[in-house]
Amino acid sequence: MIVSWDNRYTAQVVALWNREADKDSYKELTEAAFQDTFLNNPYFNRDSAFVWMEQEEVKGFACGCIGDDLPLGADAGYITCIILDNDSRTSGNYKLLLDALEKSFIDAGKKQADILFFNPMKLIWTIPGTEGHEHNNAPGLPIDSQLYSFLLEQGYVERAKQCGMYLNLAEFSIPDDIKAKEAKAASKGYSVELYDPSKHSGIDEMAKSFDNPMWEKEIPHHAAKGDPVVIAAFEGKTVGFAGPIIRQDNGRAFFCGIGVNAEHEGHGLGSILFFKMCEAFQTIHTDYISLFTGSTNPAIRIYEKAGFRTVKQFGVLRREF
Repeated sequence: MIVSWDNRYTAQVVALWNREADKDSYKELTEAAFQDTFLNNPYFNRDSAFVWMEQEEVKGFACGCIGDDLPLGADAGYITCIILDNDSRTSGNYKLLLDALEKSFIDAGKKQADILFFNPMKLIWTIPGTEGHEHNNAPGLPIDSQLYSFLLEQGYVERAKQCGMYLNLAEFSIPDDIKAKEAKAASKGYSVELYDPSKHSGIDEMAKSFDNPMWEKEIPHHAAKGDPVVIAAFEGKTVGFAGPIIRQDNGRAFFCGIGVNAEHEGHGLGSILFFKMCEAFQTIHTDYISLFTGSTNPAIRIYEKAGFRTVKQFGVLRREF
């Protein structure tokens, strides 16, 4: 029996999550963490959350979210998760939960269901082969999961593969060819170093140039706070960035991104910024960096050169109604 969400199911759903979700590398949740991830999320909607009951016991949980102000939100509902107890994990039960989610999206006027990294309900996953190192957002659905195969059978189309990549910073060093590239850029008037407001100008203008609202807001904000930001400068004017350089409590590196103004591309600044950013994290005793990128993104070669390895792959999926 499928029923709509009620908070009285919380304890059983958390128990189900901790029995099953870690099989796909998702992090176990306390009730407080479940509240923060799902119920307290501003995009949580009881009309898009369901449990599967057998004899008063929770055997399945499905949750999605909608929001017109989300990326693609005018047209798309986001599937966050569908989990089933091992004994109830059949295509028929998956379909019951999926049908309930899709109907909630259609009733809200959505034209498609998406599974991708724009979902504001971020599911933490544990990096295989590490002692509890984790990434703060699953960028899609693990391609080795039963749910992934089921959704493909139901007409979902894989639009991209995302590679979850990992670097143990104890193993990082800047190779000689990157040092040579930095020296060549320096001969043309470029420097790559930590932002210093007494030496560098134009960080606000640089951040605006990328047409990325998050970067436009976050990079000047962190710089003004005094958080380290690696920047590329041309004769003192900021033309690129990597960062900010923040060590999270769990030892993971936090950064918003990397960018170089279009008019200053072609000098290797993106590669230099990336390697100098890794070095800056190493300097403040950060344990590791995790990130995700498209499997066809040419930048993956830069990450691999720095020592990153792909530890898990995720599918970005969509079904149009």
